[in-house]
Amino acid sequence: MSTTGVTARVTVKSPDQMQELGRRLAPLLRPGDLVLLTGELGAGKTTLTRGLGEALGVRGAVTSPTFVIARVHPSLTGGPALVHVDAYRLDGGLDEMEDLDLDVSLPESVVVVEWGDGKVEELSEDRLHVVIGRAVGGDDAPGGSVGHLEEGLDDVDDVREVTVTGLGARWADAGLPELEIC
Repeated sequence: MSTTGVTARVTVKSPDQMQELGRRLAPLLRPGDLVLLTGELGAGKTTLTRGLGEALGVRGAVTSPTFVIARVHPSLTGGPALVHVDAYRLDGGLDEMEDLDLDVSLPESVVVVEWGDGKVEELSEDRLHVVIGRAVGGDDAPGGSVGHLEEGLDDVDDVREVTVTGLGARWADAGLPELEIC
């Protein structure tokens, strides 16, 4: 299994820019793609996914699937469906994820898993890993201010450093470096 990949780094300064990054990433996706999103609460994972859904032309509002675990958004344009999963409350790794039948959905869908690190990598050798981190200089001390991109606040706490890494042969020439160009 490949552990190296193609990487793009993008600085995102607002919720609108995070959603736009999702819209720019969507044309690179195709059926069978697995996208893992990693970041603290309020980092912008769902906001990014909302942009993906918009650009993929899927049905329904893309909202956090925290309480339903997984939500399927069928395509309205003949493209792949978007399967949006929140694995935050799932502790059983791939065993628990298998109950969601993601391996059945994966070939014809784009599957996006929030909090999937260490839980779903075995579903696909080729996958996209998106890490959303607070920009250096943010107040990340315990009890400090946390910028909540999901709530639409637009200030210095909203600045995020996003690292998009394509793992596996599928991503070698997929155009990830173009994400860095604003």
